[in-house]
Amino acid sequence: MQMADLGDISLHYREDGDRHGAPVVFANSLGTDLRLWDRILPLLPEGLRIIRYDKRGHGLSDCPPAPYRMGALVRDAERLLDLLEVRDCVFVGLSIGGMIAQGLAVKRFDQVRALVLSNTAAKIGQPEMWQDRIDAVRAGGTKALAESVMERWFPKSFRDTAPDFCGWRNMLSHTPAEGYMGCSAAIAGTDFYTPTSGLRLPTLGIAGSEDRATPPDLVRETVALIHGSRFELIRGAGHLPCVDRPEDYAALLGGFLKDIGHV
Repeated sequence: MQMADLGDISLHYREDGDRHGAPVVFANSLGTDLRLWDRILPLLPEGLRIIRYDKRGHGLSDCPPAPYRMGALVRDAERLLDLLEVRDCVFVGLSIGGMIAQGLAVKRFDQVRALVLSNTAAKIGQPEMWQDRIDAVRAGGTKALAESVMERWFPKSFRDTAPDFCGWRNMLSHTPAEGYMGCSAAIAGTDFYTPTSGLRLPTLGIAGSEDRATPPDLVRETVALIHGSRFELIRGAGHLPCVDRPEDYAALLGGFLKDIGHV
């Protein structure tokens, strides 16, 4: 277990691969922890320095009281990478992790040399929708959202047949209410259309055809803001394609890393 003391908060993180390799940093979705990426890591090219972390309010990281702001989540990632002396990384962010990726790339071009924006957008949903979710979690905990979230995350075929499906539902259900509400508030207050449109760095966008949380057109619209970006659709995948289509996801990510000379 590795904990990063950032002064006002401690974040749980994990490093795998080659300590001296080219860094690839992964940021998770709302309601998951760093295990989100377990299935794809063995499928990636060798020689990478792989860094994963639990954002505030998730996994084994500290959980301060809600609400949070996106600036705080970006600053957490920035300080973690400074602590680990990371420069010129490829930052892979899924859902809220992709929003953190956009914010960090705008703020610290020395830390981020390329982006993978997965199942995310510059703006996700409307504040009223997020307030409804916050109210539901405040009344009944994250378990109150579990069934509806699973339907948005995973295709029916995965929900019906995957032996570990209940594990993903349990991961969401065990996310601290303060962490879920805090990050929901951060998403509700974020609109990155203008800053993201100013980015000029290699970018891969990934969407799942069955994603009901961030539909493909929403992901495509955001990725298109970045000049020279590339968009890929994984057919049959939901909101977490690194879980339900790990081979396809790893192939896209590995190919992108090779294309930009990061391996």
